[in-house]
Amino acid sequence: MKRLVLLLLVAVLACQPTKEKIPEPMSKAPQHKPVIYQVMTRLFGNTVATNKLYGTLQENGVGKLNDISATALQAIKELGVTHVWYTGVIEHALLTDYTAYGIPSDDPDVVKGRAGSPYAIKDYYDINPDLATDVNHRMAEFEALVARTHAAGLKVIIDFVPNHVARAYHSDAKPEGIKDLGEGDDTSVSFKPDNNFYYLPGQAFQPPARYNPLAQEVAPGEDKKFLENPAKVTGNDQFTATPGVNEWFETVKLNYGVDIQDNRKKYFDPIPTTWVKMKDILVYWAHKGVDGFRCDMAEMVPVEFWQWAIPQVKAVAPHLIFIAEIYNPAEYRNYIHTGKFDLLYDKVQLYDTLRNLTRGQGNTNYITGIQKWLADINTHMLHFLENHDEQRIASRDFAGDPWKAVPAMVISATIDKGPVLIYFGQEVGEPGAGAEGFGGDDGRTTIFDYWGVPEHQKWLNGGKFDGGLLSDNQKAVRQFYADILRFASTNPAISGGEYFDLTEFNQQQGNIPHLVHVFARVAGEERLVIVSGFNDKPVRVKIKLTKEVKQAFALQLDQLYVGRDLLRSGADIGLDKEGMFEVDVPPYVSYIFKIKH
Repeated sequence: MKRLVLLLLVAVLACQPTKEKIPEPMSKAPQHKPVIYQVMTRLFGNTVATNKLYGTLQENGVGKLNDISATALQAIKELGVTHVWYTGVIEHALLTDYTAYGIPSDDPDVVKGRAGSPYAIKDYYDINPDLATDVNHRMAEFEALVARTHAAGLKVIIDFVPNHVARAYHSDAKPEGIKDLGEGDDTSVSFKPDNNFYYLPGQAFQPPARYNPLAQEVAPGEDKKFLENPAKVTGNDQFTATPGVNEWFETVKLNYGVDIQDNRKKYFDPIPTTWVKMKDILVYWAHKGVDGFRCDMAEMVPVEFWQWAIPQVKAVAPHLIFIAEIYNPAEYRNYIHTGKFDLLYDKVQLYDTLRNLTRGQGNTNYITGIQKWLADINTHMLHFLENHDEQRIASRDFAGDPWKAVPAMVISATIDKGPVLIYFGQEVGEPGAGAEGFGGDDGRTTIFDYWGVPEHQKWLNGGKFDGGLLSDNQKAVRQFYADILRFASTNPAISGGEYFDLTEFNQQQGNIPHLVHVFARVAGEERLVIVSGFNDKPVRVKIKLTKEVKQAFALQLDQLYVGRDLLRSGADIGLDKEGMFEVDVPPYVSYIFKIKH
């Protein structure tokens, strides 16, 4: 039965800051519901399949900016994507030797993995040399990628990492007149409003005990002799000179004028120097043509900084969008209304709930409560099932099968007006299998080491980006993603229509079990009823439209209505005069019924 359902689904499915305004790219995409495609840039174009544990760049290969060709971008756009988020393009600490290009080496004691964390920024004004075909022209190659992306009708998002930097941070590419972070700090005190870092006077930093099981072979130099005196506080606010391996020991916290040790007392008048330096960095990248910033751990930076900085940056580049990585729902409205963010992660509510449901846990009426709570801000919520921090759907740690995420993906993409994000490889069922290095075998695709991403590489097909090595099942998975993302982005009921929950009412009536979810979306003649089943066995359900939905649909009592599934499973329904219908719900399937006379 499941195989039949799957087959049915296949059928469908370098300049200083200035006040001069930066115009929007001439090739801007149509204004639909945003669909964001995240790329781990160093992995995306890599065709090497060696995949040696803790392998070097020479052994395991690395993707380049130039690998992301016009062909690749067109294939991404065909999924319904409007924005590409390039992760890890700004220079960060790593272990490959680029001293021949004037780039100082990093100490293995404070680098996670061989390729390093893209969130341990080493120079805010430069490009990761790993990504360059010609290291001496790495910025020009990034600018060409931005132009190529815009030419494909897509917009560019990059990471802005405001909370912490690499321990060896030093900018050798900053524009003239810009002072480096830490330059002029008073290191004799733990906190001072105009210091850029927090210090532990009288204490020398001690790296954690060897975290690399192949330390001497893989990272000669990991000798616990990294020099930092006085020690700086870690990026995750650990005031210790001896952080553990599970801390953010490779990073140091930036000081935005908050005395963390004195009840987080704020010193914002005069404006702290860190604020000015970070705003200048945002403006610098705006001048490079980017269209938005995904702001790492935004809630670890005071909301007052964002309130001050974002309007100034948007005065220069009004089209920019700011996305906050945030995990505290109590702060959502603060970071939208006060902090001026455009979008926020919807992780601890919708993502966590959908993940649990996919694993057969919880109740679909939890989603009802989430949507009620987010009703006034749901256009600001960014939905996702995968990103670089989360386990792959197809991993044994999540669902073990990409098809089991069909209902979760349909709900993420269609439940409200908020944008949706997918992570490269998600659309072909990449499982994130194996231990790559620092991250271990954790069901995630590494962000710390050089690696080839096996199932993604089948779509990559040696740089053809045509899916030539994908199985029929993987092609079907990718077609499903293309269908649902294109539909969600362009359908008026989804991108701009009203939402009505039908789950709570139908559960109360005993019509549907706790693993079936139903809601309606409507805009004019686009009248949709979306049914999603997280059940692992077939069930037959009755679904009744509420009075509110019947009014929104403008149903006439003397007329009959039918619904045909837009995902082309072949299912159709007929509404009786009470607005009720019955339908079989196979395991892990969604229907989008369009209601017509």
